[in-house]
Amino acid sequence: MIRPWEADPAALFSRRLGKSAQELNVTNGKDGCPDIWELDNGDVAVVGRDLTDMYRSRLPAGTSIAHDGRLIVIPGSMLRAAKPDIADA
Repeated sequence: MIRPWEADPAALFSRRLGKSAQELNVTNGKDGCPDIWELDNGDVAVVGRDLTDMYRSRLPAGTSIAHDGRLIVIPGSMLRAAKPDIADA
């Protein structure tokens, strides 16, 4: 089955969107999670907690997770801090 979009594993990290976990005080400094990065192909990589199994049975109608997809959770403060780095549609 051909999908309209496929993640490119060869894409490189281009720039952080927002602030680091340390700057937002959402990590204990021993690990770098969470984080948001723009890749050189324009896609976005999110590092966070994998809560796929916890949310799978209670997804909103019309939402699904592919067999190779994951539901990742990051702090809201991290996404809000990234807003100035994200272009408007």
